[in-house]
Amino acid sequence: MSAIPFRQDATRGVLFAFIAFVIWGLFPLYWKPLHQVPALQILCHRIVWSAVFVAGILTVRHNWAWLGEAVRQPQKLAIFGLSSLMLSLNWLIYIWAVNAGHVVEASLGYFINPLFNVLLGRLFLAEKLTPIQRTAVALAAAGVAWITWCTGTLPLIALSLAATFGLYGLLRKKAPLASLEGLALETFLMAPLALLALGWFQWQGQGAFLHQALSLDMLLVGAGVVTAIPLLLFAAGARRLKLATVGLIQYIGPTIQLALGVLLFGEPFDSGKLFGFSLIWLALLLYSAAGLLQMRADKRTAAA
Repeated sequence: MSAIPFRQDATRGVLFAFIAFVIWGLFPLYWKPLHQVPALQILCHRIVWSAVFVAGILTVRHNWAWLGEAVRQPQKLAIFGLSSLMLSLNWLIYIWAVNAGHVVEASLGYFINPLFNVLLGRLFLAEKLTPIQRTAVALAAAGVAWITWCTGTLPLIALSLAATFGLYGLLRKKAPLASLEGLALETFLMAPLALLALGWFQWQGQGAFLHQALSLDMLLVGAGVVTAIPLLLFAAGARRLKLATVGLIQYIGPTIQLALGVLLFGEPFDSGKLFGFSLIWLALLLYSAAGLLQMRADKRTAAA
């Protein structure tokens, strides 16, 4: 009987994680209607309203005690300052890419991000790469090189998204904090700068908020909600699932983004790009297979 609640918990975990990655995959549909607003202004609104939203959740949960402890640790604050900078850069690049017609290349960034994380682990955490992981990284590099050769330009958007999000994850490992509290601290650190920037835009007559359609204002305010909800769902799902399972579900997001870019927004996706993406998909298949094999080996070792 005890296995039934465990299975139900795992099922809920899959559902929560699945919904989170579907929401992230559908993000281009949210940012596209804001295309007339400069990406930097959208980012500032996203930071400010995210801070307001998570502050409301913390208040309802009576969960403020952790903040006092966090601010008394200068090293932790410094790391979170850097992580919030990486996260903000990632958000800015992604919003700009979507509204500049580069959804396909943005999806590439999140496809290669897991393999970029492997490299960061090797460079900064002295983690050893298995032969399968080395092959996967080499295939991904070949895919990026092929796309560069076909298009004549390095996919800087994809590489920038992978790098900023990878470095963000690396910094969060150095100063771990739960998902809600981590997002709260990051947005609280960036919110004063975002508010100053929004004040400057308004003073210069360039501010979009309260100067255009009400629907646009609602989208800007709602940016905080759509930022926090998938993060909370992901945290709830990840607590109930093995990392290998989460690793497989994470590809839903960039897959949806790729489909939107090609099928809905009509971005070019010729045979050259398809071959390059195929190399990266093969790399991800090897990477995921290696994770599953390791998980099974760990189970056998634990049983023995």
